Amino acid sequence: MSVQVILMERIESLGQMGDVVSVKPGFARNFLLPQGKAVRASEQNLKEFEAKRAQLEAENLEKKKEADRVAQDLEGLSVVIIRAASETGQLYGSVNARDIANAITEAGVSISRNQVLMEKPVKTLGIFDFRVKLHPEVIVTVKVNVAQSQEEAEAQAERVSRGEDAVITEAEQAAREVAEEAEAQAAAIAEAAADMATGDNADALREAAEEAKEEAMEIVEEVREASGAETPEGDAADEASEESEEAEKS
Repeated sequence: MSVQVILMERIESLGQMGDVVSVKPGFARNFLLPQGKAVRASEQNLKEFEAKRAQLEAENLEKKKEADRVAQDLEGLSVVIIRAASETGQLYGSVNARDIANAITEAGVSISRNQVLMEKPVKTLGIFDFRVKLHPEVIVTVKVNVAQSQEEAEAQAERVSRGEDAVITEAEQAAREVAEEAEAQAAAIAEAAADMATGDNADALREAAEEAKEEAMEIVEEVREASGAETPEGDAADEASEESEEAEKS
């Protein structure tokens, strides 16, 4: 079952001003009609609309010009919203349309929460794209950087600019540090192999390589157990050990 209405403005995925469209009764009753975005498609309303069409289109054009001007101010805008979060990046609370509208208004462009097109609140740290509806025909995308501090927001933006994920949790940071430590150990093994690979000190080389490898892998395992993060870079120690064996043979 559906009802017919006359659109008084452009509605995304529905039609342009003046179009007669069929919609569900609840959508018309709860949204289109009370907000003045449409009127019922009766014969009388059709006549009244046609009589006012030129005036309505002129008014719409002026509103669109103003929206285009505001859109220039919003183009490329990124706002920061500071929130507390857990170690895994989950917010203590959320960021909603009102928060985003307030942040954009504080940045110098006054908008209302109803203009922020948001399906659900933000509940994690990160950088998100949200559309702001300035006019039925003018929609601009704004970046919202949700972080625990201004410094963290800048770091998130920098990571995104490098093509990386915006947020690194403490567990992920620990895993990265393990990887760096393992790589350092692997480099030490390779360097030792290059310096010591002679027939006279082959045993010492083997012992040093095995000791360094074991230390690196112990660090990897400790962080794996603590954070549950996978650190495949830790295999670099195995590769370095193989390099030392090759150097030994040479």
